[in-house]
Amino acid sequence: MTNPILPVAQAARAAAARLARADRPSKDAALGAAAASLRARREEILAANAADLAAAPDLSGAFRDRLTLNAARVEAMAQGLEEIAALPDPAGRVLAEWTRPNGLVIRRVAQPLGVIGMIYESRPNVTADAAGLCLKAGSAVLLRGGSEGARSAAAIHVCIADGLRAAGLPEAAVQMAPTQDRAFVGAMLGAAGLIDLIIPRGGKGLVTRVMQEARVPVLAHAEGLNHTYVHAAADHAMARAVLVNAKMRRTGVCGATETLLIDAAIAPALLPLLVQDLRALGCDFRADARARAILPELAPATEDDFATEWLDAMLSIAVVDGVEEALAHIRRHGSEHTEAIITGDAAVAQAFLDGLASAVGLWNASTQFCDGGEFGFGAEIGIATGRMHARGPVGLEQLCTYRYQVLGAGQTRP
Repeated sequence: MTNPILPVAQAARAAAARLARADRPSKDAALGAAAASLRARREEILAANAADLAAAPDLSGAFRDRLTLNAARVEAMAQGLEEIAALPDPAGRVLAEWTRPNGLVIRRVAQPLGVIGMIYESRPNVTADAAGLCLKAGSAVLLRGGSEGARSAAAIHVCIADGLRAAGLPEAAVQMAPTQDRAFVGAMLGAAGLIDLIIPRGGKGLVTRVMQEARVPVLAHAEGLNHTYVHAAADHAMARAVLVNAKMRRTGVCGATETLLIDAAIAPALLPLLVQDLRALGCDFRADARARAILPELAPATEDDFATEWLDAMLSIAVVDGVEEALAHIRRHGSEHTEAIITGDAAVAQAFLDGLASAVGLWNASTQFCDGGEFGFGAEIGIATGRMHARGPVGLEQLCTYRYQVLGAGQTRP
């Protein structure tokens, strides 16, 4: 039986070889034309998205939000591609250069990864973001979206193909998986030598499967068990505004705060106000014993609650004694994604940031700033929480590896 990955991966490798030598104007032209196509085909995209939503009426609120497109979100995809085009070309950059005593000049030069396999769930905008970032970074990408958003992803892919054609670049540089069969995912995970990197973006089940089965290097995106810690020296008005945004701006994104940690010294005065603000927006709570001593009406939290990525209007709450106890709670329950501290004490803030193992730490800002666009990357292909290659929002620079160029003048080694 023919390996289902073989024809698309071979086409992707051939396209990657061409793309790696493409100049910046060609890549930027493709991105600009794709953005124009997204705008021109907006009604087609929204109709495809409506069909996806109608085919899955039992989705949770958070899942439906991630799947839903509207005119503003289509425009955001188009603007994202234009922002990527405006960024410097990451490939070919000289990252470092030095001269050895024997006169050899050694350069470390950024280069494309090659062929990237992107496996993702529910978010149609990932189709445009991943395609745009990989294209600009000089790599081909094979996209396998979830079945629930297949129509939306296909409609967006048409626009990317329009852009590639307009710029004279190979359409095989960005391909959609030709089938929704789960066996194709298995073929991608086993495609060592054909795919250079797998990036999973989705729920815990998807990431776990990829990590367990992959024979290809994986850039993992873990769940976002994110914490906001309100320190005793926090400005109360700031804490209220930041927490509302961190939890409720969009509850279904991986940068949403899932647990509030608050110092015991200020909890009696501030916690009722924080709960009042969030409850007015429809949030519910799971609280530890110390928080319930202040607000007895809150439902009790279990250990499992503190290990749950709610992705919904639910917040876990724990009262702690200082920064070290807050850090200990995060180490015990977190996923090393994103954590924030609200405090007016710079020394405490730095101790918190230095004590984290997480990919992103923030001081006096919402955890929902953990986003490639907000970091100035134009877009992101995911949030990496592993310890190798890249961490945090993965943008253009993180989608490159490097090689060495050694320039000599006839030197021979003694």
